[in-house]
Amino acid sequence: MEGLIEEGSEVMEEDFEDSLLDAALIGAAQRVEHYEIAAYGTVRSFAQTLGESEHVSLLNETLEEEKETDEKLTELAQQINSEANQAGEEQMGEQHKAEQHKAEQQKEDRRKPRRVA
Repeated sequence: MEGLIEEGSEVMEEDFEDSLLDAALIGAAQRVEHYEIAAYGTVRSFAQTLGESEHVSLLNETLEEEKETDEKLTELAQQINSEANQAGEEQMGEQHKAEQHKAEQQKEDRRKPRRVA
């Protein structure tokens, strides 16, 4: 678990653009959730084996909460990734327009007669 938390901390230190940072943080949070889901599932299985029905019930509730959190993070990640993709496409479109403008300017410059001194 410490390693997962350290990974999340390292992500926060990176110089990512907003949407990429959001996506990386969501990924880090989901890794923690998956770890917790595995842990609660294992403990619940032990409780079932030992016949601890009250503990099984509580662990089932907690496990379902962890799964719901993971699903919410997945939905959020899909939304963030979609927004990041749109922003990236817009940025690429702007770069393409700037490159086209520069190429047109260079063509015009080549067509102009040059003065010889």
